[in-house]
Amino acid sequence: MIDPKKIEQIARQVHESMPKGIREFGDDVEKKVRQVLQSQLTRLDLVSREEFDVQTQVLLRTREKLALLEQRLTELENRSVQAPVVTPPTESQE
Repeated sequence: MIDPKKIEQIARQVHESMPKGIREFGDDVEKKVRQVLQSQLTRLDLVSREEFDVQTQVLLRTREKLALLEQRLTELENRSVQAPVVTPPTESQE
């Protein structure tokens, strides 16, 4: 695989070897392309990587809490099944 640093170095050398007018034109085109891309990405209603990571952590904590609650519920259900059912005496039994 080609080293990305090497590619960046070659690209920089090519850029520096261009005549000044072409270089400035290239810089202007690059800025315009970035603006258009940024504008289009904004319209797509995407979330940033940071926000995605935050929401992933929130989801993990929620799943952990849910698992604990399910475990507690199962334990409580098992206790209620094991406990004897006490019925209050009726009038005829008194």
